[in-house]
Amino acid sequence: MAGLATTFGSGAMTNPISDITNEVELMFLIGTNPTEAHPVIGYKMRQAARRGAKLVVCDPRHIDLVDEADYWLRVKPGTDIPLLNGLMHIIIKEGLEDKTFIEERTENYEELKAIVESYTPERVSELTGISVDDLYAVARLYATTDKAMIFYTLGITEHICGTRNVMSCANLAMLTGHLGRPGTGVCPQRGQNNVQGACDMGALPNVYSGYQAVGVDAVREKHEKAWKASLSAKVGLKIPEMFGAAHEGKVKAMYILGENPVLTDPDANHIRGALEKLEFLVVQELFLTETAAYADVILPAASFAECDGTFTNTERRVQRVRKAIEPIPGQANWQTICQMFVAMGYPVNYNSPKEIWDEMASLSPSMAGINFERIDQENSLQWPCPSLDHPGTPVLHVGKFTRGLGLFQPSEHIPPGEIPDAEYPYLLSTGRILQHYNVTTPYSKGISSIWDKEMSELNPVDADKLGVVTGDQVKVTSRRGEAITQIKVTDRVLPGVIWMSFHYNATPTNALTSHHLDPITGTGEYKVCAVKLEKV
Repeated sequence: MAGLATTFGSGAMTNPISDITNEVELMFLIGTNPTEAHPVIGYKMRQAARRGAKLVVCDPRHIDLVDEADYWLRVKPGTDIPLLNGLMHIIIKEGLEDKTFIEERTENYEELKAIVESYTPERVSELTGISVDDLYAVARLYATTDKAMIFYTLGITEHICGTRNVMSCANLAMLTGHLGRPGTGVCPQRGQNNVQGACDMGALPNVYSGYQAVGVDAVREKHEKAWKASLSAKVGLKIPEMFGAAHEGKVKAMYILGENPVLTDPDANHIRGALEKLEFLVVQELFLTETAAYADVILPAASFAECDGTFTNTERRVQRVRKAIEPIPGQANWQTICQMFVAMGYPVNYNSPKEIWDEMASLSPSMAGINFERIDQENSLQWPCPSLDHPGTPVLHVGKFTRGLGLFQPSEHIPPGEIPDAEYPYLLSTGRILQHYNVTTPYSKGISSIWDKEMSELNPVDADKLGVVTGDQVKVTSRRGEAITQIKVTDRVLPGVIWMSFHYNATPTNALTSHHLDPITGTGEYKVCAVKLEKV
């Protein structure tokens, strides 16, 4: 995307986490709440701010890092493209763009310039709710700071225009030359442990490991030879497409490993309906989750503490993982999967995660130089690492982009798929809370004892209208479902907005969330949908 397809297609940071501690002079946060969703990185950001690095937070909600910020751009939900276009408009008008970087390392600049021309500070202020003065101040600060990093997460991607949001972040970085050097870059933080590793291994419908496209003949033939099997050139279905196809009767069976879509996917009633229509469902899990309750067969899973192998983190760092205890089910997850292969008529004879990794690395140019021996000796390595004598790559795009020239891909404003109206006058946005970082916590008595129920955030203006106070219950209803939640009255959220986490099965937030998807990635629009509220 925007000339950085390998990086942003995989969601990996262009620069290492250590740049936050040692290099960065300005952190530009947009659609990310790191102190709760990525607490290690969030702590490093606090350290950087306290040593003098500037901090800009773009978020409609008063997240913790607002208290550390030099500027808080309280952007209206769903208006990130106008904000970014507006900053680029000011940078170009004031001649603050990096002309040398643009000329030598990018293309399509004139189209970007033409589109952002209409995003004047006054128009952007009206669209986003941010003052003209703050737009000018932040644009100038970002453009004139030598080492500036952009950080984003699901607040950018979980929109109908998520892909275009990411491209806009890349446009801003390229416009100012903030790429390919220490202390710069565009840094998406992955949402959960080893999400990066799963994508790197090819757990996507359009690529093999190392982001090698299934439609490229040479790539497919290489894998056919290694696996002694015929492989399709057809791109598979994304997760939302799978559930849609199940509703249509086109997908008749599913195997779900370590995922709980009934609780975590948008429009949860749609997910439940799809699972009910399947002819056969296998779920491999640690707990009897809401999804496992629909299964015809439940296979026992091994937790991270029972597994050998690798985790790859958000900065592309491959790290060895060693089991702390023997697998309680009697075998690791990879062994169960191999047994299914054999039962289905395809013989596999791996003896260890090392053998699986070595095969993958031999087929993946970006990871060919990483093996267990090197990781054991060097603790970890960052891909790309194409050969055994390569040191790994902490900073991407030094001197040249993957595609050669970085491609500016400008976007006009794309409104959310659903906005409040007379019938559903409130906007619902969702996210995580620190105490329940991920969604398996309903099964942990210790964690539940710290924060045992949903406390949705509601502005005092709206609380007064509804006649509720902190601790009262409200019924939240969307066009797709309803949920009852206790509320916390706070000005952390804007008037007209209710903010909810999705951690609690007693408050199924994703029964409410939007059915609209990003057309490119299939990511659900969790961050914006229309709801109505009633006091219980």
